Amino acid sequence: MNRMRELVDLLNRYGYEYYVQDAPSVSDREYDALYDELRALERESGVVLPDSPTRRVGGEPIKAFERHEHIARLYSLDKAVTEDELDAFFTRVEKAVGQVPYTVEYKFDGLTMCLTYENGVFVRATTRGNGAVGEDVTAQVLTIKSYPLSISYKGTLEVKGEAVIRLSVLDAYNKTAAEPLKNARNAAAGAIRNLDPAVTAARRPEIYFYDVNYMSEGSLASQEEAVAFLQREGFKTYPFLRVCRTPAEVKEAIDEIEVSRKTIDVLTDGAVVKVDPFAAREELGFTDKFPRWAIAYKFEAEEAVTTVKKVVWQVGRTGKLTPLAVVEPVELAGATVRKATLNNLGDIRRKDVRIGSRVLIRRSNEVIPEILGAVEHTGKSVEIAPPETCPYCGTPVIEEGANLFCPNKGCLPRIAAQLANFARKDAMDIEGFSEATAVQLIRTLGVRRCSDLYFLDADALSALEGWGKKKTENLLSALEKSKKVPLERFVLALGIDGVGKVASRDLAQQFGSMEALSAAAAEQLTAMENIGEKTAENITGWFRDPENVAELARLHEAGVRPFVREKVTEGAFAGESVVLTGTLSSMPRGRAQQLIEAQGGVCQSAVTAKTTLVVAGEAAGSKLAKAQKLGVRVIGEEEFLRLLQGAGA
Repeated sequence: MNRMRELVDLLNRYGYEYYVQDAPSVSDREYDALYDELRALERESGVVLPDSPTRRVGGEPIKAFERHEHIARLYSLDKAVTEDELDAFFTRVEKAVGQVPYTVEYKFDGLTMCLTYENGVFVRATTRGNGAVGEDVTAQVLTIKSYPLSISYKGTLEVKGEAVIRLSVLDAYNKTAAEPLKNARNAAAGAIRNLDPAVTAARRPEIYFYDVNYMSEGSLASQEEAVAFLQREGFKTYPFLRVCRTPAEVKEAIDEIEVSRKTIDVLTDGAVVKVDPFAAREELGFTDKFPRWAIAYKFEAEEAVTTVKKVVWQVGRTGKLTPLAVVEPVELAGATVRKATLNNLGDIRRKDVRIGSRVLIRRSNEVIPEILGAVEHTGKSVEIAPPETCPYCGTPVIEEGANLFCPNKGCLPRIAAQLANFARKDAMDIEGFSEATAVQLIRTLGVRRCSDLYFLDADALSALEGWGKKKTENLLSALEKSKKVPLERFVLALGIDGVGKVASRDLAQQFGSMEALSAAAAEQLTAMENIGEKTAENITGWFRDPENVAELARLHEAGVRPFVREKVTEGAFAGESVVLTGTLSSMPRGRAQQLIEAQGGVCQSAVTAKTTLVVAGEAAGSKLAKAQKLGVRVIGEEEFLRLLQGAGA
């Protein structure tokens, strides 16, 4: 028996080195000889120790999976697919528990597992199931070698992990398989949820562990401690865990994952962000479905690799200089991409992007692509030198944190960007107005403020190059039409830094008028769910600026009258959170959104856990796929029109 114990301990150590640490210390031949010796002793004595590696061979096929109730519920995670949704998560956390550190880890695309240990011995493996009850897959998981059969912790323990199949393993399997597997996620789920453990063993899945779900004795203080505990006990964890002190650091870690995930051997579809201290998690608690202290940031966009040719600096409406990279043309998301943004100077430095370097770019939601990071530097790569003066007006730039600013409020592209933002479709909706139009009006008619647009006359416009009677009439008509505007769109049009569509809508609903909003105190603003301290400071500061106060007065003088839309609670889409994807042949997407909102629905830009309905037109892409994956109800254009017709829309 002593020799048997010695062999089990030795083989388990060698297995840990091979399967968990990827650093074997003995040859396969030496391992096999010791393994055969152990098998012979087990046959001779009729005894198999609980943590013997021979248990991992796998038994006979089972007839059905038994159901097992988890000791502690295994929650799924709420999801974010946009930076606004991620910022809303940070705001909710900060309001509840103040500033706290976060952890960021890879989100692997596999099958969630729960392993149970009692008195230091592995006793059971189950799938997550519905969170409360899962399927007992112990026979299948016994064929996996990336977790220990015995541990030093002697209480009752549940640990969580993700069963995956490495991409290289899947590729090797498919080369000889009679029926190749389509993707790594389905392959992993199929391997674990197969009634025959031999199939599990043949597909060679493994488990990466990331959480302690329950422990009967003792306690852990943080996610960082939990991962360290798992590593000490011999569980395989993925070697990436970032502890971040601020939301900005979290976003940097997410960017790091998004760039590096293309080079790793595991299928990953996002990053998991968690509040690190467990005490703060207890305060935050849970919803019916999700922990309030964690969120999964999903990568939905298409990506490609190309080369940076040069960088130009653009001036935005706040004076911020944004570096725009001119890249070698590359096909991405159905379009040829020639330019990509780098956000700011800090972004260039952090991502180590250089002219001549190979970079990873992402295109999402039909906006300008973004450079995620450098993939490779070449012998021709050179550092990107920041400008000392504004490239448009020559004013010395100011460096504030990660950004460069042109302080000249009269800088032409800055004014043009302000006018274009004011006129955009989801703001004042001045049809036919563009940034090029703004530049022409600034240069020829001296337009400087948004209110100046409402004092233009037909004689001045028709005298401009390229402006005939029809074009002049169209602009004046659009300006007149825009004077009656919903309050949330007017707030968005003002261009207050940090106030996007969601915040504009919330502010309009909360305060009901420009007078009430302009008088709002910072405390009133931060009491709102999606308004943080910085945004509240931007709002109150905007209304304290005498120039802005004067501009509001001029807009009122011009006849601009924002109104509050009554919230529609009845209609064909009442209570629905709707996402439109693909092309509708019967109407533009903007019109469809208006009709949905008029019938009580709320339109979303991306499919999230809150989405209840997706309207899919022609050439629907990743949003449709995600909706199907989440089980969200999907209807086509024909049914969409039928619902509208039934509602009399």
